[in-house]
Amino acid sequence: MHLDTYFKSIVDSDCCPVVICNLAHEIIYMNPAACNRYAKWGGVELVGKSLLDCHNAASREMIQKVLDWFEESRSHNRIYTFRNEQENKDVYMVALRDDDGRLIGYYEKHEYRAVETDSLYHFREE
Repeated sequence: MHLDTYFKSIVDSDCCPVVICNLAHEIIYMNPAACNRYAKWGGVELVGKSLLDCHNAASREMIQKVLDWFEESRSHNRIYTFRNEQENKDVYMVALRDDDGRLIGYYEKHEYRAVETDSLYHFREE
């Protein structure tokens, strides 16, 4: 099995939304959690469209500033972009780089801060 299959499976099983964009800000992939989260804006239909079209002018400017910062150094790879108190989560933009360290895109990563309430190793049918 190809390694890409494993990486896609990791992203697809993440309960947090992941939206992957190329350097032209085109949405090239959304995991199922992202498709569900952004369903009222088109969900999976957003793939192939510009992420910038989903944001206001101020947000578009910041997204471009972050991309420029990613380009400045191979060590610039993650930046905190948003706090959502209601959902107790932080949002980050994360650089995507090829094997040579060249910037090839970025993704939005949501990290929820709520303490897990499930018991350890709670097996359940889903």
